Amino acid sequence: MTDWRTIRLEVAAGVAQITLNRPEAMNAIDAVMIGELRGLLDRLASDDEVRAIVVCGAGRAFCSGMDLKEDAAAGERSLGEWRALLGEHLAFLESFWDHPKPTVAAVHGHCLAAGCELAMCCDMTIAEEGTLLGEPELLFGSVITAMMMPWLTGPKVAKEILLSGEDQVTAERAERIGLVNRVAPAGRHLEEAMALARRLAALDPAAVTMTKEAINRTYEIMGLKAALRANLDLAIQIEGLNTPSRRAFRERVRREGMAAALKWRAERLGDSG
Repeated sequence: MTDWRTIRLEVAAGVAQITLNRPEAMNAIDAVMIGELRGLLDRLASDDEVRAIVVCGAGRAFCSGMDLKEDAAAGERSLGEWRALLGEHLAFLESFWDHPKPTVAAVHGHCLAAGCELAMCCDMTIAEEGTLLGEPELLFGSVITAMMMPWLTGPKVAKEILLSGEDQVTAERAERIGLVNRVAPAGRHLEEAMALARRLAALDPAAVTMTKEAINRTYEIMGLKAALRANLDLAIQIEGLNTPSRRAFRERVRREGMAAALKWRAERLGDSG
């Protein structure tokens, strides 16, 4: 068994269950997790015993996004450094979309920012009732790395959520607007995701892989990959601006801690959440 620091793996009945395992940080994605997940996904791609993949989160949340403490500690970066870092982040998120095996996200608690993007990059998503989803990046001057939402919801809804930094999208609304496939009763999101994955695993793997490729190729012909690259270029420019809200948020994280920074973020919008 590989000695992972940030993830767990269980394989049964053709399904690989990957658990994001940083519950003390609401499974925030750090550099170690990115490396461990990409290595594992590469390995599972050639594992004939695995025919479907489920991604879930340990503790009280699926994933709160990228690790903001790690980001704040890194300080200012050059445009070249941002290009390398954000390119790595996008490749990581795309690895779920591009994987030859079908990927199912089982989300609960909070599913935010890069965590929401990870769920969107999976082929299917099952959300526990009570889950809150969203992309709050603009609330602290950050960027959306994988601009998947417009492809799932359409421009009107995507603009409302992304431009306002909405992070309170309920599981029920997420289902209505196309962010998730369905909502599971409390405590059953993983059970339902595993049942779906087992159904996928029971089918001919070559046919499933090639059909997934055909669906993905349809979106790529429509321009999805080009749009993701265009967004990446704009994201690099935004990070290079080092906006006032970005500087203020990072400084509060460094000086006062994450809780104080999040409180400041909410208070500047008159939000008590």
